[in-house]
Amino acid sequence: MGRKIRIKLVRSVIGTKPNQRATVRSLGLRKIGSSTVQEATGPVLGMVKVVSHLVAVEDVQE
Repeated sequence: MGRKIRIKLVRSVIGTKPNQRATVRSLGLRKIGSSTVQEATGPVLGMVKVVSHLVAVEDVQE
């Protein structure tokens, strides 16, 4: 198993570009304050980079 990260939506997607809204949804986030745990793979880290101004990221210890 690889490293895991917790992604939390901290800003609204209102007023953002459609591709950024789709990226937030594909990460499994819906409302402000919602969070999800994902494996830190290349595609996931790329999606987080695209919406880095909307989300907060932290490492998860298991």
